[in-house]
Amino acid sequence: MNPNLRIRLLGLLTAFIISLIGTSVAEGRLSPFPDELNLLQGHARQLNVALPVQASVSVDRPDVVRLNGSAETTSVSIGSPLELSPLQSGVAKLNMKLFGQIPLKTVKVNVIPDLKVIPGGQTIGVKVKSAGILVVGHHQVIGDNNQKSSPGEEAGIQVGDLITHLNGVSLKEVKDVAQIAGEAGKNKKPIKVTLTRAGQKIQASIRPAYDKQDGAWRLGLYIRDSAAGVGTLTFYAPDQGVYGALGHVITDMNTQTPIVVGSGQILQSSVTSIAKSESGEPGEKRAHFIREGKTLGTIERNTHFGIFGKMTQNPEHSVYQESIPVAFSDEIKEGPAEILTVVEGQRVERYKVEIVHVSKQNAPQTKGIVLRITDSRLIEKTGGIVQGMSGSPIIQNGKLIGAVTHVFVNDPKSGYGCFIEWMLQDAGIIQGSSKNGEQNLKAG
Repeated sequence: MNPNLRIRLLGLLTAFIISLIGTSVAEGRLSPFPDELNLLQGHARQLNVALPVQASVSVDRPDVVRLNGSAETTSVSIGSPLELSPLQSGVAKLNMKLFGQIPLKTVKVNVIPDLKVIPGGQTIGVKVKSAGILVVGHHQVIGDNNQKSSPGEEAGIQVGDLITHLNGVSLKEVKDVAQIAGEAGKNKKPIKVTLTRAGQKIQASIRPAYDKQDGAWRLGLYIRDSAAGVGTLTFYAPDQGVYGALGHVITDMNTQTPIVVGSGQILQSSVTSIAKSESGEPGEKRAHFIREGKTLGTIERNTHFGIFGKMTQNPEHSVYQESIPVAFSDEIKEGPAEILTVVEGQRVERYKVEIVHVSKQNAPQTKGIVLRITDSRLIEKTGGIVQGMSGSPIIQNGKLIGAVTHVFVNDPKSGYGCFIEWMLQDAGIIQGSSKNGEQNLKAG
Protein backbone atom coordinates (compact mmCIF):
# COMPACT_ATOMS: atom_id res chain seq x y z
CA MET A 1 0.00 0.00 0.00
CA ASN A 2 1.12 3.51 -0.78
CA PRO A 3 2.78 4.96 2.39
CA ASN A 4 0.92 8.27 2.01
CA LEU A 5 -2.41 6.47 1.64
CA ARG A 6 -1.60 4.35 4.67
CA ILE A 7 -0.87 7.45 6.76
CA ARG A 8 -4.12 9.08 5.61
CA LEU A 9 -6.17 5.98 6.42
CA LEU A 10 -4.49 5.69 9.82
CA GLY A 11 -5.27 9.34 10.50
CA LEU A 12 -8.91 8.89 9.52
CA LEU A 13 -9.18 5.77 11.69
CA THR A 14 -7.63 7.59 14.65
CA ALA A 15 -9.99 10.52 14.21
CA PHE A 16 -12.95 8.13 14.02
CA ILE A 17 -11.89 6.30 17.20
CA ILE A 18 -11.36 9.58 19.06
CA SER A 19 -14.74 10.80 17.90
CA LEU A 20 -16.37 7.51 18.91
CA ILE A 21 -14.75 7.57 22.34
CA GLY A 22 -15.70 11.21 22.78
CA THR A 23 -19.29 10.50 21.82
CA SER A 24 -19.48 7.52 24.17
CA VAL A 25 -18.00 9.45 27.08
CA ALA A 26 -20.22 12.43 26.35
CA GLU A 27 -23.34 10.29 26.26
CA GLY A 28 -22.31 8.70 29.56
CA ARG A 29 -21.85 12.09 31.17
CA LEU A 30 -25.19 13.28 29.78
CA SER A 31 -27.19 10.20 30.83
CA PRO A 32 -28.34 11.78 34.14
CA PHE A 33 -29.15 15.00 32.30
CA PRO A 34 -32.96 15.39 32.09
CA ASP A 35 -34.89 14.90 28.87
CA GLU A 36 -37.31 17.59 30.01
CA LEU A 37 -36.93 20.69 32.19
CA ASN A 38 -39.52 22.93 33.83
CA LEU A 39 -38.39 26.54 34.33
CA LEU A 40 -40.21 29.47 35.86
CA GLN A 41 -40.37 32.63 33.76
CA GLY A 42 -37.77 35.14 34.89
CA HIS A 43 -35.82 32.64 37.04
CA ALA A 44 -32.48 31.73 35.43
CA ARG A 45 -31.18 28.17 35.94
CA GLN A 46 -27.52 27.15 35.78
CA LEU A 47 -26.66 23.62 34.63
CA ASN A 48 -23.23 22.06 35.05
CA VAL A 49 -22.45 19.90 32.02
CA ALA A 50 -19.46 17.70 32.89
CA LEU A 51 -18.28 16.96 29.35
CA PRO A 52 -14.58 16.14 28.83
CA VAL A 53 -14.87 17.46 25.27
CA GLN A 54 -16.40 20.58 23.82
CA ALA A 55 -20.00 20.49 22.64
CA SER A 56 -22.34 23.07 21.20
CA VAL A 57 -25.84 23.84 22.46
CA SER A 58 -28.48 25.65 20.44
CA VAL A 59 -32.07 26.60 21.17
CA ASP A 60 -34.88 26.66 18.61
CA ARG A 61 -36.91 29.33 20.47
CA PRO A 62 -34.56 32.12 21.62
CA ASP A 63 -37.68 34.21 22.34
CA VAL A 64 -38.58 31.65 25.04
CA VAL A 65 -35.12 30.70 26.38
CA ARG A 66 -31.72 32.34 25.97
CA LEU A 67 -28.41 30.58 26.54
CA ASN A 68 -25.75 32.19 28.74
CA GLY A 69 -27.61 35.47 28.88
CA SER A 70 -28.09 36.34 25.24
CA ALA A 71 -26.85 33.62 22.89
CA GLU A 72 -28.86 31.29 20.67
CA THR A 73 -25.85 28.96 20.36
CA THR A 74 -23.05 28.41 22.85
CA SER A 75 -20.30 25.94 23.78
CA VAL A 76 -20.16 23.84 26.93
CA SER A 77 -17.52 21.62 28.55
CA ILE A 78 -16.02 21.00 31.99
CA GLY A 79 -15.86 24.28 33.89
CA SER A 80 -18.24 26.13 31.57
CA PRO A 81 -21.77 25.83 33.00
CA LEU A 82 -24.80 26.48 30.87
CA GLU A 83 -27.17 29.20 32.06
CA LEU A 84 -30.76 29.13 30.81
CA SER A 85 -32.68 32.42 30.95
CA PRO A 86 -36.45 31.80 30.55
CA LEU A 87 -37.95 34.93 28.98
CA GLN A 88 -41.60 34.05 28.45
CA SER A 89 -43.93 31.06 28.81
CA GLY A 90 -43.71 28.48 26.04
CA VAL A 91 -41.82 25.37 24.94
CA ALA A 92 -38.30 25.29 23.50
CA LYS A 93 -35.82 22.58 22.52
CA LEU A 94 -32.13 22.47 23.34
CA ASN A 95 -30.01 20.56 20.86
CA MET A 96 -26.59 19.35 22.03
CA LYS A 97 -23.95 18.33 19.48
CA LEU A 98 -20.44 16.96 19.95
CA PHE A 99 -17.82 19.02 18.11
CA GLY A 100 -20.76 21.00 16.75
CA GLN A 101 -21.64 18.11 14.40
CA ILE A 102 -22.60 14.84 16.14
CA PRO A 103 -26.07 14.88 17.78
CA LEU A 104 -25.88 14.06 21.50
CA LYS A 105 -29.13 14.98 23.22
CA THR A 106 -32.33 16.99 22.84
CA VAL A 107 -33.88 18.54 25.93
CA LYS A 108 -37.43 19.87 26.04
CA VAL A 109 -37.73 23.05 28.10
CA ASN A 110 -41.12 24.12 29.45
CA VAL A 111 -41.19 27.73 30.58
CA ILE A 112 -44.03 28.30 33.04
CA PRO A 113 -45.37 31.70 34.13
CA ASP A 114 -43.94 32.72 37.50
CA LEU A 115 -45.81 30.49 39.94
CA LYS A 116 -46.77 31.25 43.53
CA VAL A 117 -48.97 29.35 46.00
CA ILE A 118 -49.93 29.66 49.68
CA PRO A 119 -48.25 26.99 51.85
CA GLY A 120 -50.60 25.04 54.12
CA GLY A 121 -49.68 23.05 57.20
CA GLN A 122 -53.23 22.78 58.55
CA THR A 123 -54.39 19.37 59.74
CA ILE A 124 -57.34 18.33 57.58
CA GLY A 125 -59.98 15.66 57.80
CA VAL A 126 -60.32 13.52 54.68
CA LYS A 127 -63.51 11.75 53.59
CA VAL A 128 -63.42 9.73 50.38
CA LYS A 129 -66.12 7.78 48.54
CA SER A 130 -64.71 5.22 46.14
CA ALA A 131 -65.86 5.01 42.52
CA GLY A 132 -67.62 1.72 43.22
CA ILE A 133 -67.64 -0.87 46.00
CA LEU A 134 -64.28 -2.18 47.21
CA VAL A 135 -63.95 -5.87 48.14
CA VAL A 136 -61.96 -6.11 51.39
CA GLY A 137 -62.52 -9.78 52.27
CA HIS A 138 -64.57 -12.98 51.91
CA HIS A 139 -66.93 -14.51 54.45
CA GLN A 140 -68.84 -17.79 54.73
CA VAL A 141 -72.62 -17.80 54.32
CA ILE A 142 -74.30 -20.48 56.51
CA GLY A 143 -77.11 -22.17 54.57
CA ASP A 144 -79.16 -25.35 54.81
CA ASN A 145 -77.68 -28.15 56.95
CA ASN A 146 -75.13 -25.59 58.20
CA GLN A 147 -73.32 -25.76 54.87
CA LYS A 148 -70.91 -22.90 54.40
CA SER A 149 -70.05 -21.15 51.14
CA SER A 150 -68.78 -17.84 49.83
CA PRO A 151 -70.49 -17.08 46.51
CA GLY A 152 -68.13 -14.20 45.84
CA GLU A 153 -64.99 -16.28 46.31
CA GLU A 154 -66.46 -19.11 44.19
CA ALA A 155 -67.18 -16.56 41.44
CA GLY A 156 -63.49 -15.58 41.37
CA ILE A 157 -63.95 -12.15 42.95
CA GLN A 158 -60.75 -11.16 44.74
CA VAL A 159 -59.81 -8.91 47.63
CA GLY A 160 -58.95 -5.50 46.16
CA ASP A 161 -61.44 -5.74 43.30
CA LEU A 162 -63.59 -2.64 42.73
CA ILE A 163 -67.15 -3.62 41.82
CA THR A 164 -68.65 -0.86 39.68
CA HIS A 165 -71.90 -2.43 38.40
CA LEU A 166 -74.32 -5.20 39.35
CA ASN A 167 -76.75 -6.20 36.60
CA GLY A 168 -75.75 -3.03 34.78
CA VAL A 169 -76.68 -0.79 37.75
CA SER A 170 -73.94 1.65 38.76
CA LEU A 171 -73.10 1.21 42.45
CA LYS A 172 -72.98 4.27 44.69
CA GLU A 173 -73.32 2.85 48.20
CA VAL A 174 -73.00 -0.47 50.04
CA LYS A 175 -76.76 -0.62 50.59
CA ASP A 176 -77.26 -0.91 46.81
CA VAL A 177 -75.54 -4.31 46.89
CA ALA A 178 -77.91 -5.75 49.53
CA GLN A 179 -80.95 -4.66 47.55
CA ILE A 180 -79.77 -6.19 44.27
CA ALA A 181 -78.61 -9.40 46.00
CA GLY A 182 -82.00 -9.76 47.67
CA GLU A 183 -83.93 -9.39 44.43
CA ALA A 184 -81.67 -11.84 42.55
CA GLY A 185 -81.87 -14.38 45.36
CA LYS A 186 -85.68 -14.34 45.51
CA ASN A 187 -85.86 -14.73 41.71
CA LYS A 188 -83.16 -17.44 41.76
CA LYS A 189 -81.13 -15.59 39.13
CA PRO A 190 -77.36 -14.92 38.96
CA ILE A 191 -76.01 -11.38 39.14
CA LYS A 192 -73.84 -10.00 36.34
CA VAL A 193 -70.84 -8.33 37.96
CA THR A 194 -68.63 -5.65 36.38
CA LEU A 195 -65.42 -4.92 38.28
CA THR A 196 -61.96 -3.50 37.79
CA ARG A 197 -58.81 -5.29 38.88
CA ALA A 198 -55.36 -3.73 38.45
CA GLY A 199 -56.85 -1.31 35.93
CA GLN A 200 -58.51 -4.07 33.88
CA LYS A 201 -62.28 -4.33 33.38
CA ILE A 202 -63.58 -7.84 34.23
CA GLN A 203 -67.00 -9.49 33.95
CA ALA A 204 -68.18 -12.17 36.40
CA SER A 205 -71.35 -13.92 37.50
CA ILE A 206 -72.39 -14.59 41.08
CA ARG A 207 -75.33 -16.42 42.65
CA PRO A 208 -76.41 -15.07 46.06
CA ALA A 209 -76.75 -17.58 48.91
CA TYR A 210 -79.42 -17.43 51.60
CA ASP A 211 -77.96 -16.94 55.06
CA LYS A 212 -80.22 -18.66 57.59
CA GLN A 213 -78.58 -16.93 60.53
CA ASP A 214 -79.66 -13.42 59.53
CA GLY A 215 -82.41 -14.31 57.07
CA ALA A 216 -80.97 -12.48 54.05
CA TRP A 217 -79.38 -13.15 50.67
CA ARG A 218 -75.61 -12.67 50.77
CA LEU A 219 -72.70 -12.58 48.34
CA GLY A 220 -70.10 -13.77 50.84
CA LEU A 221 -68.07 -10.56 50.49
CA TYR A 222 -66.87 -7.94 52.94
CA ILE A 223 -67.21 -4.62 51.12
CA ARG A 224 -66.63 -0.91 51.73
CA ASP A 225 -67.52 2.25 49.82
CA SER A 226 -65.72 4.97 51.81
CA ALA A 227 -62.68 5.84 53.91
CA ALA A 228 -61.77 8.61 56.35
CA GLY A 229 -58.63 9.90 58.04
CA VAL A 230 -56.46 12.91 58.74
CA GLY A 231 -53.51 14.47 56.94
CA THR A 232 -51.91 17.80 56.24
CA LEU A 233 -52.66 20.45 53.61
CA THR A 234 -49.61 21.22 51.47
CA PHE A 235 -50.68 24.23 49.42
CA TYR A 236 -53.56 26.30 48.15
CA ALA A 237 -53.24 27.92 44.70
CA PRO A 238 -55.64 30.90 44.71
CA ASP A 239 -55.14 31.76 41.03
CA GLN A 240 -56.25 28.28 39.97
CA GLY A 241 -58.66 27.57 42.84
CA VAL A 242 -57.06 24.19 43.63
CA TYR A 243 -55.13 22.56 46.48
CA GLY A 244 -52.75 19.67 47.11
CA ALA A 245 -52.39 17.61 50.30
CA LEU A 246 -50.83 14.49 51.89
CA GLY A 247 -47.92 13.97 49.48
CA HIS A 248 -48.73 10.26 49.05
CA VAL A 249 -51.57 8.08 47.82
CA ILE A 250 -54.49 7.06 50.05
CA THR A 251 -54.75 3.28 50.19
CA ASP A 252 -57.42 1.05 51.68
CA MET A 253 -56.24 -0.15 55.10
CA ASN A 254 -57.26 -3.78 54.43
CA THR A 255 -56.24 -4.31 50.83
CA GLN A 256 -53.41 -1.74 50.62
CA THR A 257 -54.67 -0.79 47.15
CA PRO A 258 -55.07 2.85 46.07
CA ILE A 259 -58.63 4.15 46.47
CA VAL A 260 -60.22 5.18 43.18
CA VAL A 261 -62.04 8.39 44.06
CA GLY A 262 -65.69 8.77 43.17
CA SER A 263 -66.17 11.83 45.34
CA GLY A 264 -64.80 13.27 48.54
CA GLN A 265 -64.20 16.30 50.69
CA ILE A 266 -61.66 17.75 53.07
CA LEU A 267 -62.76 19.29 56.36
CA GLN A 268 -61.32 21.25 59.24
CA SER A 269 -59.68 19.07 61.86
CA SER A 270 -58.20 19.64 65.30
CA VAL A 271 -55.31 17.66 66.81
CA THR A 272 -56.27 16.27 70.23
CA SER A 273 -53.08 14.36 71.11
CA ILE A 274 -49.86 12.88 69.72
CA ALA A 275 -48.60 9.31 70.01
CA LYS A 276 -44.85 9.91 69.82
CA SER A 277 -42.65 8.11 67.31
CA GLU A 278 -40.00 5.74 68.59
CA SER A 279 -37.44 3.62 66.75
CA GLY A 280 -39.37 0.80 65.07
CA GLU A 281 -42.76 2.27 65.98
CA PRO A 282 -44.03 5.34 64.07
CA GLY A 283 -46.32 7.60 66.06
CA GLU A 284 -49.45 9.37 64.90
CA LYS A 285 -51.55 12.49 65.22
CA ARG A 286 -54.91 11.93 66.90
CA ALA A 287 -57.49 14.38 65.63
CA HIS A 288 -61.22 14.86 65.18
CA PHE A 289 -63.25 16.56 62.48
CA ILE A 290 -64.90 19.89 63.27
CA ARG A 291 -67.60 21.83 61.42
CA GLU A 292 -68.43 18.77 59.34
CA GLY A 293 -71.14 20.71 57.57
CA LYS A 294 -68.53 23.10 56.14
CA THR A 295 -66.14 21.63 53.60
CA LEU A 296 -62.76 23.18 52.79
CA GLY A 297 -62.57 21.59 49.36
CA THR A 298 -63.51 18.68 47.14
CA ILE A 299 -61.41 15.60 46.41
CA GLU A 300 -61.16 14.86 42.70
CA ARG A 301 -57.96 12.82 42.40
CA ASN A 302 -55.96 10.41 44.57
CA THR A 303 -52.47 9.96 43.10
CA HIS A 304 -49.03 8.82 44.20
CA PHE A 305 -48.41 12.43 45.28
CA GLY A 306 -51.54 12.97 47.36
CA ILE A 307 -55.08 14.22 46.99
CA PHE A 308 -56.12 17.13 44.80
CA GLY A 309 -59.29 19.07 44.11
CA LYS A 310 -61.06 22.40 44.19
CA MET A 311 -60.82 24.97 46.98
CA THR A 312 -62.30 28.48 46.99
CA GLN A 313 -60.35 30.24 49.75
CA ASN A 314 -57.28 29.96 51.93
CA PRO A 315 -58.25 27.99 55.07
CA GLU A 316 -58.01 29.49 58.55
CA HIS A 317 -54.87 29.29 60.71
CA SER A 318 -52.49 29.76 57.78
CA VAL A 319 -48.99 31.02 58.59
CA TYR A 320 -48.89 32.70 55.17
CA GLN A 321 -51.69 34.99 54.05
CA GLU A 322 -50.08 35.69 50.67
CA SER A 323 -48.61 33.41 48.02
CA ILE A 324 -44.88 32.64 47.95
CA PRO A 325 -42.72 31.33 45.08
CA VAL A 326 -42.13 27.65 44.46
CA ALA A 327 -38.73 26.12 43.72
CA PHE A 328 -38.13 23.18 41.42
CA SER A 329 -35.80 20.33 42.33
CA ASP A 330 -32.66 21.79 40.73
CA GLU A 331 -32.88 24.79 43.07
CA ILE A 332 -33.06 22.76 46.30
CA LYS A 333 -29.86 22.66 48.35
CA GLU A 334 -28.68 20.47 51.19
CA GLY A 335 -28.92 22.52 54.36
CA PRO A 336 -31.44 24.28 56.62
CA ALA A 337 -35.15 24.42 55.82
CA GLU A 338 -38.42 24.39 57.73
CA ILE A 339 -41.72 22.56 57.73
CA LEU A 340 -45.20 23.81 58.65
CA THR A 341 -47.44 21.50 60.68
CA VAL A 342 -49.87 21.24 63.61
CA VAL A 343 -49.15 19.31 66.81
CA GLU A 344 -51.89 20.76 69.01
CA GLY A 345 -55.34 22.08 68.20
CA GLN A 346 -55.40 23.94 64.88
CA ARG A 347 -52.32 26.14 65.26
CA VAL A 348 -49.84 25.83 62.39
CA GLU A 349 -46.21 26.33 63.49
CA ARG A 350 -42.79 26.48 61.82
CA TYR A 351 -40.23 23.82 62.72
CA LYS A 352 -36.58 23.58 61.70
CA VAL A 353 -35.35 20.68 59.56
CA GLU A 354 -32.19 19.84 57.64
CA ILE A 355 -32.22 18.74 54.01
CA VAL A 356 -29.59 15.98 53.98
CA HIS A 357 -30.02 14.67 50.43
CA VAL A 358 -31.66 15.77 47.19
CA SER A 359 -32.22 13.12 44.51
CA LYS A 360 -31.84 13.75 40.81
CA GLN A 361 -35.12 12.74 39.22
CA ASN A 362 -35.79 12.80 35.48
CA ALA A 363 -39.37 11.58 36.04
CA PRO A 364 -41.84 11.88 38.92
CA GLN A 365 -40.93 9.73 41.94
CA THR A 366 -42.24 10.00 45.48
CA LYS A 367 -38.96 10.08 47.42
CA GLY A 368 -36.95 13.07 46.21
CA ILE A 369 -35.84 14.70 49.47
CA VAL A 370 -34.30 13.17 52.60
CA LEU A 371 -34.83 15.43 55.60
CA ARG A 372 -34.06 15.32 59.29
CA ILE A 373 -35.99 17.05 62.07
CA THR A 374 -33.61 19.34 63.99
CA ASP A 375 -36.14 21.40 65.97
CA SER A 376 -35.99 20.35 69.63
CA ARG A 377 -39.57 21.55 70.21
CA LEU A 378 -40.97 19.19 67.57
CA ILE A 379 -38.79 16.27 68.71
CA GLU A 380 -40.00 16.80 72.28
CA LYS A 381 -43.66 16.76 71.23
CA THR A 382 -43.66 14.07 68.54
CA GLY A 383 -40.33 12.20 68.62
CA GLY A 384 -39.86 13.19 64.96
CA ILE A 385 -42.18 12.54 62.02
CA VAL A 386 -45.54 10.94 62.84
CA GLN A 387 -48.39 9.62 60.72
CA GLY A 388 -50.78 12.45 59.89
CA MET A 389 -47.84 14.80 59.30
CA SER A 390 -47.60 13.73 55.66
CA GLY A 391 -48.24 16.68 53.38
CA SER A 392 -46.55 19.17 55.70
CA PRO A 393 -45.01 21.80 53.38
CA ILE A 394 -41.23 22.11 53.24
CA ILE A 395 -39.89 25.65 52.75
CA GLN A 396 -36.33 26.69 51.95
CA ASN A 397 -35.07 30.22 51.31
CA GLY A 398 -38.61 31.58 51.23
CA LYS A 399 -39.79 29.10 48.57
CA LEU A 400 -42.06 26.05 48.77
CA ILE A 401 -39.94 23.07 47.69
CA GLY A 402 -41.90 19.96 48.66
CA ALA A 403 -43.95 18.03 51.20
CA VAL A 404 -43.16 15.49 53.94
CA THR A 405 -44.26 12.00 52.81
CA HIS A 406 -42.72 9.18 54.89
CA VAL A 407 -40.93 8.52 58.17
CA PHE A 408 -37.95 6.19 58.48
CA VAL A 409 -39.32 3.51 60.81
CA ASN A 410 -35.98 2.90 62.53
CA ASP A 411 -35.06 6.60 62.67
CA PRO A 412 -38.24 8.66 63.16
CA LYS A 413 -36.34 11.95 63.21
CA SER A 414 -35.67 11.36 59.49
CA GLY A 415 -37.89 10.79 56.52
CA TYR A 416 -38.66 11.49 52.89
CA GLY A 417 -40.29 14.35 51.07
CA CYS A 418 -41.50 14.72 47.50
CA PHE A 419 -40.70 17.62 45.16
CA ILE A 420 -43.43 20.24 44.92
CA GLU A 421 -43.30 20.19 41.12
CA TRP A 422 -44.77 16.68 41.00
CA MET A 423 -47.66 17.78 43.23
CA LEU A 424 -48.23 20.84 41.04
CA GLN A 425 -48.44 18.53 38.02
CA ASP A 426 -51.08 16.33 39.64
CA ALA A 427 -53.00 19.43 40.72
CA GLY A 428 -53.17 20.43 37.05
CA ILE A 429 -51.23 23.66 37.61
CA ILE A 430 -48.31 22.69 35.39
CA GLN A 431 -48.15 20.13 32.62
CA GLY A 432 -46.63 16.73 33.09
CA SER A 433 -47.38 13.09 33.84
CA SER A 434 -46.73 11.13 37.03
CA LYS A 435 -44.97 7.81 37.35
CA ASN A 436 -44.74 6.08 40.64
CA GLY A 437 -41.42 5.49 41.39
CA GLU A 438 -38.35 1.82 48.78
CA GLN A 439 -35.22 1.24 54.15
CA ASN A 440 -38.51 0.34 55.83
CA LEU A 441 -41.07 3.14 55.57
CA LYS A 442 -44.42 4.30 56.85
CA ALA A 443 -46.50 7.14 55.49
CA GLY A 444 -46.02 10.22 57.62
